[in-house]
Amino acid sequence: MIAFLGQGRMGAPMARRLVAAGHKLTTWRRSGGVPVATAVDGADLVITMLSDPAAVREVLTAALPGLRPGATVVEMSTIGPEAVGELRALLPPEVGLVDAPVLGSVGPAAEGTLTVLAGGDVRGCLEVLAVFGSVRECGPLGSGAAMKLAVMSALVPAQVLLAETFAYGEAHGVDRGALIDVLSGTPLGVLAERLRVPSEQTRYSLAHATKDLELGAWDGATMATAARARLQEARAAGLGEHDLTAIAAHLGGGPHRAVPLNLSTVPATNGMYSHAVRVGDMLYVSGQAAFDEHGNIVGEGSMEAQAEHVFQVIARILADQGASFGDIAFIRTYLTDMEDRVAYGRVRRKYITGTAPASTTVEVSKLFMPGLLLEVDLIVALPR
Repeated sequence: MIAFLGQGRMGAPMARRLVAAGHKLTTWRRSGGVPVATAVDGADLVITMLSDPAAVREVLTAALPGLRPGATVVEMSTIGPEAVGELRALLPPEVGLVDAPVLGSVGPAAEGTLTVLAGGDVRGCLEVLAVFGSVRECGPLGSGAAMKLAVMSALVPAQVLLAETFAYGEAHGVDRGALIDVLSGTPLGVLAERLRVPSEQTRYSLAHATKDLELGAWDGATMATAARARLQEARAAGLGEHDLTAIAAHLGGGPHRAVPLNLSTVPATNGMYSHAVRVGDMLYVSGQAAFDEHGNIVGEGSMEAQAEHVFQVIARILADQGASFGDIAFIRTYLTDMEDRVAYGRVRRKYITGTAPASTTVEVSKLFMPGLLLEVDLIVALPR
């Protein structure tokens, strides 16, 4: 029996392939209401196809009570070789582990034409893996995960490079169709054609491409790191669930297009402003105040509590763009009572150390919500 622990666009067609091949299958997904340990109980093979390393660790930890000795976990998500090593340490010694991420998207998953990159001892699961497509045995445990990230570290930046090429052409009056026609006669032709018209169907989401580069852009990988920053910007602009080809339209306005940024980790705005706007290598951060996701004031009556909340929110905005407090060029603070500047300064110095940025602090009679004691906005020079 096979237990398939999957979610997202790839999981359903892969599970259907197993059923069509005659395998007895139990499935699990987060919204199904069945405990993971129950879903894997008695299974010979447990296949995981999840979003990221954290999700795989969480699900397999919950599955541990149900894993029988002698079972094999086949990890097919894209999580990287380090995470595969962590899974090996997590699982009991009597439970086998194979890493087998795939190359291909929703269409090949439904057709059984994926490329499976397998690491570890695949003798007990080779027949099952072949249901999904061609199997390439890459070597010891973790080698399939490493191969997947190595491949994506070339393919994804190449698509971002072409999107920037289109933006350059547009800024200089070059017709995009003509540019793609010329590129079609080069080794980049296949990717250029893919970007000609962004896909309406999400085959490989921009969010997953970003995650893959976040895992694979090692120190010194200049092109992958730059492409990762472009994709993070597009993800923050709300394109995460679009197909990766949406990066071409996102960059279509040229390198200095204003890109609004609204993070899911920051309480939502009222729709009248964005938390930040990126223009090239500059980030303009709207006034941040101490309220939570329900619109309630945090730390009412306490300057230190409100300032701490504000700087934590700013930290999340900066980190999303690969920046830190040392990249702040200008900070402006509005206080409802200048007598609170000492308490505010104690918190600010915890976050802004070293040489201070340009700064203005002013007292105002009131802020947009009664009970708020301060608001802080920023101009940030982003790292290249």
